[in-house]
Amino acid sequence: MDKSSVDLLIQKIPALKAEIHKKIIGQEAVIDQLIVSLVARGHVLLEGVPGLAKTLMIRTLSEALDLDFKRIQFTPDLMPSDILGTEILQEDPATKEKYFKFAPGPVFTNILLADEINRTPPKTQSALLELMQEYGMTYAGQRYELPHPFFLLATQNPIEQSGTFPLPEAQVDRFLLFVKVGYPTAAEEEQILSATTGTQSSSIKGVYTAEEIIKLQTLCRQVHIESELVSKVAQLVRLTRKDQSSTGLVKEYVDWGAGPRAGQSLILAAKAHALMNGRYAVTPADIKAMLYPAMRHRVILSFRAEGQGVTPDDVLDELAKSVQL
Repeated sequence: MDKSSVDLLIQKIPALKAEIHKKIIGQEAVIDQLIVSLVARGHVLLEGVPGLAKTLMIRTLSEALDLDFKRIQFTPDLMPSDILGTEILQEDPATKEKYFKFAPGPVFTNILLADEINRTPPKTQSALLELMQEYGMTYAGQRYELPHPFFLLATQNPIEQSGTFPLPEAQVDRFLLFVKVGYPTAAEEEQILSATTGTQSSSIKGVYTAEEIIKLQTLCRQVHIESELVSKVAQLVRLTRKDQSSTGLVKEYVDWGAGPRAGQSLILAAKAHALMNGRYAVTPADIKAMLYPAMRHRVILSFRAEGQGVTPDDVLDELAKSVQL
């Protein structure tokens, strides 16, 4: 791909954000992190209280990307076949011979919203594991590939625990980023109230095609990162582990540190962040910008930490200082 084509793809990112902001007011950091994950070919877990437009944000992103979009409302009675699909008994009209035909489920799409993913039991949650890692699934011995690009965004509510099933750590680790969706500012809240209680509505134009997204994802891997920065990322990941860290918060409050996938995710997210900002090499600022969403769900704290109000971000703050990011 020539440089002019590359520049053209990157120059469309502000237009993508502008389309999203037709319906989403504020949440700049969240939108940036969603785009980073898409460009890095990862998946996103969003956490926020009800009413913060998480679902609307994802739907708007899919419209601005001109990609196929499906939403699954996760409930306690949802079964794996409701997500993946199932085999249906068919009859050949000519021979009258009966056979099974696979009917694809809603996962066969470009953008999949797993809404309130922690409301369904682990049996159904685990149906997504192979899809998230392999971008395909095996059913009755047959391999089925997902459409490209495939982007999974899952939401969960942090305050309501009744009737929920916490995601297993193996599944949480497969999300490239864990994005915290916070409350809007006072000015943004007033703007939201004015914009959403009237008659005016905005239509969203598609900015990127599926082929352009795939090209961006290929470009992301080609962004340069100095070996010194790779070493810092590796050091950061190792320092989250009790037996390899001298950091006070880690020694006192961390049960389990991050694995190698954390470093891979941080580097890929930093590359996507650099690309989004028109750069073809990763800087320390890119690493720091992606440190928290890429690592916070991979640092498992003790009950004591929770009781004393210590968060994974507090631990990462201390680690970022220790490696001088």
